[in-house]
Amino acid sequence: MSTEAGRRLAEGPWFEELRQGQVFDRAPAVTLTDGLAAVHQAILGGRLRLGLDHDLSRRVTGEEQPLAPPALVWDVAIGSSTTVTHHVVANLFYRGLVLRRAPVLGDTLRTRTEVVALRQNTVRPGRRPTGLAALRITTVDQQERLVLDFWRCAMLPLRDASVVTGHADDLDAVGSGAGAMDAGPTAGWRLDVYRDAVPTEGSVAVRAGDVWEVTGGDVVSSAPELARLTSNVARTHHDDAAGPDGRLVYGGHTIGLALSQVLRALPDLVTVVGWHSCEHLGPVHEGDTLTSTVEVEDVSPLPDGRLVQLRSRVAGRSAPGGPSTPVLDWRFAAVLT
Repeated sequence: MSTEAGRRLAEGPWFEELRQGQVFDRAPAVTLTDGLAAVHQAILGGRLRLGLDHDLSRRVTGEEQPLAPPALVWDVAIGSSTTVTHHVVANLFYRGLVLRRAPVLGDTLRTRTEVVALRQNTVRPGRRPTGLAALRITTVDQQERLVLDFWRCAMLPLRDASVVTGHADDLDAVGSGAGAMDAGPTAGWRLDVYRDAVPTEGSVAVRAGDVWEVTGGDVVSSAPELARLTSNVARTHHDDAAGPDGRLVYGGHTIGLALSQVLRALPDLVTVVGWHSCEHLGPVHEGDTLTSTVEVEDVSPLPDGRLVQLRSRVAGRSAPGGPSTPVLDWRFAAVLT
């Protein structure tokens, strides 16, 4: 948008500038490198064995290159989609976020984002008008193999408060055709090799209904660095003037720390294969400390392992000894031997 002769704003679209069927595919492709994975691990404390032990990863997956941590994969995909959501106020849902294959370091990921549904919200007194944009996010590797194909719903403000777009799409049906949650990405993996390589002493028996309270919290640090690392350009993660609550932490940062705490409860977990749901219950700021509980909702057999349905509930506090408030309720599926 031109502001005066010769001057333009470099920014993403506002709600009224979106239309159904619009495609955003100009985000740079991202090659998953050792350096990228190392910085990601330093910020989030990723503790998946196959992401840390490259020799074990090669023997289990059969791939010459080591496994790329799944949290890095989904962070890069979500980050690439933020060219559409530069002005995002909140994320309402993710649906169908299931890994279709497990990328390895050296793979290059390219992400395409399509606007599939739009709904303008009812204007509330004293609040800036907003609308909901449902986005389909598709990520492929350098061989055009599908990695992720999922839906995200973002709340975006309108630039012009007087505009009535007429957008009133039904968002309930978005993502209803998502594939089943299974252990597909691990098909062909040598889980027997993993089982033999991991010390059995101290292994945890896992049953539906088990709950762990993870002792000790994790401080949220390097929040803008993680956003930059994953090509996330949402203004609220970089600019303290973006909203009334100041600069907010990217939701994937909270999820990454939650996963690190899950792996303190279940250190033998092989990998995450997808999300059932992800609810961000409250804002997280740099310097907050996060704690969590982990619940096993279900365990089902695989040909050479188990598929576990897990729920991570995360609370955050902003001062030592201060009150904690819920910030995340994340339900996901993972593989155990």
